[in-house]
Amino acid sequence: MSSSFFTFTSAFTLGIMGLMLHRVHFLSALLCLEGMMLSLFMAISLWSTKTGTGSYFSIPMFLLTFSACEAGVGLALMVATTRTHGTDHLKNLNLLQC
Repeated sequence: MSSSFFTFTSAFTLGIMGLMLHRVHFLSALLCLEGMMLSLFMAISLWSTKTGTGSYFSIPMFLLTFSACEAGVGLALMVATTRTHGTDHLKNLNLLQC
């Protein structure tokens, strides 16, 4: 196993563990998701440069674009939730109460 593969895998795994264990605030969940997307972007960028094929160079840019859209939607949801519920705690978000 190469050291770069181990680094990106451990960064992605730490993002998943953070998402599972530290689900108190909505912002911490969004930060864990962004960390996961950043590790995926770095891994796919390194993979596309190692293969050297010209058709794979656009894949990291598509992933980065979707990551930016995901961050924008997540922040908009966090602002809307904070305005309606008064806090960004995830324990207050129950779909059965709507």
